[in-house]
Amino acid sequence: MCGLSFKILSAEIAHETNTFNVVPTTLQAFRDRYFLKGAQAIGARGDQNTELAGLLDTGRDYGWDITHVMSAAAGPGGVVTREAFAALTDDLFAAAEDKWDGIFLMLHGAMVTEFCQDGEGEILTRLRAIVGPDVPIAVTLDPHANVSKAMCDLAQILVSYTTYPHLDFRATARRAAELLQRTMTGDISPITLRAHRPMLEEANGGRTDMGPMIARHAQARAFETRKGVYAISINGAFPCADIAEVGPTVLITCDGQSPAHQSIAEELAEDIWTRRREALNTYLTCDEAAKIALAWNGSAGPLVIADYADNPGSGAYGDATNLLAALLHAGIEDCCFGPLVDPAAAAFLQDKAPGTAVTLDIGGATAPTFGGGPLHVTGKVQWVGDGRVVGNGPMLGGLERSFGPTAVLQVAGIDILIVSIAHQMLDLMQFETFGIDPAKKSVVALKSMQHFRAAFAPIAGRIVVCDSGALCTLNYASLNYQNVPRPIFPLD
Repeated sequence: MCGLSFKILSAEIAHETNTFNVVPTTLQAFRDRYFLKGAQAIGARGDQNTELAGLLDTGRDYGWDITHVMSAAAGPGGVVTREAFAALTDDLFAAAEDKWDGIFLMLHGAMVTEFCQDGEGEILTRLRAIVGPDVPIAVTLDPHANVSKAMCDLAQILVSYTTYPHLDFRATARRAAELLQRTMTGDISPITLRAHRPMLEEANGGRTDMGPMIARHAQARAFETRKGVYAISINGAFPCADIAEVGPTVLITCDGQSPAHQSIAEELAEDIWTRRREALNTYLTCDEAAKIALAWNGSAGPLVIADYADNPGSGAYGDATNLLAALLHAGIEDCCFGPLVDPAAAAFLQDKAPGTAVTLDIGGATAPTFGGGPLHVTGKVQWVGDGRVVGNGPMLGGLERSFGPTAVLQVAGIDILIVSIAHQMLDLMQFETFGIDPAKKSVVALKSMQHFRAAFAPIAGRIVVCDSGALCTLNYASLNYQNVPRPIFPLD
């Protein structure tokens, strides 16, 4: 226990903004995921694998007096409204008027609002105007952050998760909080430097379970043993943001601005650029994925098909139907599919008893040109009710999510999970809660890019990914980029 009791102001404000999504992210969208004030946030998130838990761990170690203002996050989606931004930040800015020894922010790093391209930079700019230039600010980031120059200028400490799937939330916060402690005691005087390359994203979106990011992170940890180097963060970026400062970055939180420190960041960033064509995934068409499913016997475990392009975790609508249509056309059985985000269909099914036969249109309503239009189906209701889920896997263990009103509709051998609130699949309980056991299926079709692997890889006999042509398609030329600097890879 340290003799000094430092006063720490903290807040968690997270959003990953897909600027091509036409549905704005409102305050209700944050409430749909979580919008928790103070003690309520600590009670719900203070002892799980969260950044807040990591902050509280370190605070206990050093006897900090922590005032946690709020924890709020919305599912990835369209630009954050002015009203939502105000609701997220007003309490933080009001609290900042007090005297603080340090500030700890848990941000995503890819927020875009109705009025600015750099939501996190805007938060930090307004905070600095209140607290002045000297109060140390530590920030944790998702490695899919589009880190701006302003963010690095305004916060002394920025530390990103090192894993994708993201498994080190709590550990990352502890790393950043330890640096904040050292800064407040005067042991170090850090700044954060940035290296950037003209790309929409790292070749594999920052994937760390295999491929070149493994060696990059090993190199980064080796660099961190050098004198004056405190943390190195490698950010794969978020490509579905049409903003001026999009793209992969390497950050080095270090003691002073020196050419040697900048060169470390540049060396890692240059490797990202040099290997920009080395993609690990093979992206199948929906018909190709269905053909593999038709030949799969399931004896080694289910075939897991991930629709990369319709991932709600990257701001896709989650209602694309091209993959489901291909599976139905191929006659795939003993299969589950989810989530299909369709509030109207979920509402229609709520008063139907299990076993009821129904005919209706599902999916494809938001933007049929991205991933397929509505499917007219006849099926049997399997489950209806509230979509509350408590996870038990590596990412969501002990944490609650809600799909809103939810139904399971069996259509020709496929159990379709129809939900009202968009979440990507990253925990087995997101199927099991609704009477679907994915481990016992022959084929599991889900909407996610990479996070699903943490929970689904252990049960999978094989994993394939497909591009359904939905909003997060790898065909970037089909998106109408206007604000990114040109030339940029892979558009040019």
